[in-house]
Formats: sequence, structure tokens, C-alpha cells
Amino acid sequence: MNRKAIIFGIEKHSLTSREKLFFQKAKPWGIILFSRNVKNLSQLKKLVKEIRNLFKDKKYPIMIDQEGGNVSRLKNIVNFNFSSQKHFGNLYSKDKKLFLKIYKNHIDKVCLILSKIGININTVPVADVRNVKSHGIIGSRSFSKNPIEVSYLSKLCIDYYKKNKIGTVIKHIPGIGLSNCDSHYKTPVIKQSKKELIKNDFKPFKKQKTHFAMTGHAIYLSYDKKNTATHSKVVIRKVIRGHIKFDGILISDDISMKALKYNLEENAIKSLNAGCNLVLHCNGNMKEMIKIIKVIPKIDNFIKKKTSHFYKFLG
Repeated sequence: MNRKAIIFGIEKHSLTSREKLFFQKAKPWGIILFSRNVKNLSQLKKLVKEIRNLFKDKKYPIMIDQEGGNVSRLKNIVNFNFSSQKHFGNLYSKDKKLFLKIYKNHIDKVCLILSKIGININTVPVADVRNVKSHGIIGSRSFSKNPIEVSYLSKLCIDYYKKNKIGTVIKHIPGIGLSNCDSHYKTPVIKQSKKELIKNDFKPFKKQKTHFAMTGHAIYLSYDKKNTATHSKVVIRKVIRGHIKFDGILISDDISMKALKYNLEENAIKSLNAGCNLVLHCNGNMKEMIKIIKVIPKIDNFIKKKTSHFYKFLG
């Protein structure tokens, strides 16, 4: 498996000739899709087929960021505005039996669409615990303020996706619910003690059986006063791999987000050196991708092994 340790976005509704040439040479581990890539169902199916044909791999990892609610990349195909994680968390609190029926039905429908399109990974669940001080960017994306409920609902989400043979990316590990700013624009600094974090924010991520996890671009002062989790050897080794015991492929959140303070190449290198297995670059900017790919290594044996496990899971 001759690939580089990166996931790239693309620019439009179809691959440009320049993108085709670049990707054939660059060989990224996977591709991620966003709203800008979705016009309608037939167009998206064609795009996914185009990507798979380019890499000559029927199981090539193609992911989408389809949470529901405010983060609905499939909105041009189906309206998922009502289906935020907060909506389902509230329903769970009110009527657990009804919730189980409706939530399973919802995920089955999302997975049916993804399967028809050919997308095999969705970047859910969001396992961040909502807090009274949480920035609005967390808001309706979180299931609940209760870490036990978030843990249970996240597990349920992963299990339902597994039954539909769609991979999941739990995020934003080890938990950014306490963020007081939007990491797209600024670096969140979380000041709570290790004891508080372990009791609340880290709990929903602990021992979740998902193939993939995505890091949170936040500084946890009680562990590392300088680096975000994405760039912190301490947080990745002690918290994510140690305490939480996540043993799958760890993906950085988007390295172009302003929470990371270095240039794109440094952001990528620091992420990989800290312990991320794959780097995520979302915007599809060709100039940036050409720069970044020069510093990205080939995937190692750990990633090859875990990717092989994922392929077997797909069937």
C-alpha cells in the first residue's frame, strides 16, 4: 500500500485534470468531501467513482463530514437540519424507547445514502461534552452536558454505523467541550485539572471501538502548557493512547485551522511527530497541497495494518 500519510480535500464537483495528475503522484491515504463538492446525488456518485477509478481501489477511503444539524454536507440531497446530535440527546432524555427507534432509523437512512454514493467513512460521532461555558461552535453538535449520556450515545452511533458497514471518526479527541473559542480562528485553552478532565471530558472517548479518531486543536494546560493535543506528544501518548486507550488510526483535525500557529508544513510535521498517524488538509487548495505533500512521509506499518483491518470490515 504505497500511500502518503495525509487526507486531502478537493475543490469542486468533479476532479480537475490538475487534481488527477497531482493525486496520482501524491497518493494521499484518503479524500474528504464537503458541501462544495455536492451538487446532487448523481453528480456525487460520479465524483466518488471518479476518485476510486483514479486510485484503482474499490475500497479507497472517501470520507464526508455529515454530522447533521448545522454540519450537513449532504444538504443539497437531503435536509438533515433537524437532526443535530443535541436534538437526539434531548430526545433520549425525554423518551428512550422512542429515541432508539428514531435514531437507528436516522442513521440507517444516512448510511443508505452514503452507501449508494460510495462514501465509506463519516466523521461522527462528536463526543465532546457540552458545557455552560462551551463556545457556540460546540452547541448543537454535542449530544449532552452529561458525559455518561455522551459516552452511551456515541457508542450507539458507532455501533449503528458498523452494522451498515460505514467507518466512523470519533471527535474531537480527547474532548473540546470546554473550549471558549472556535478553533477554526483561535486556539482554545482548557484550564481544568487532570481529575476534572478524566471525570468528564475524556470519559465519552474511553474504549470506544471505532477505526478512526480526530484530534481536537486545544491546549490542555494540566498536561501540556504549550502544544495543542494535535501537536502534543504528552496528550497523545498519555491521554489518547494511554488513558482513553484508543488503538486505531489517529487523524489530525484540519491543519489549516488557525488554532495551530505554524505554517502548513510545520503543522503537518508537528502533528505526525506528536503521534498523529494521518494529517488532514481540507480546503482543496492546490498550491497548499503541493507544498504540504513534500513533507509528508509514506504510511507506516501500523497504518497499513489498521487500513487492512478497515478494508476487511467493509467486506
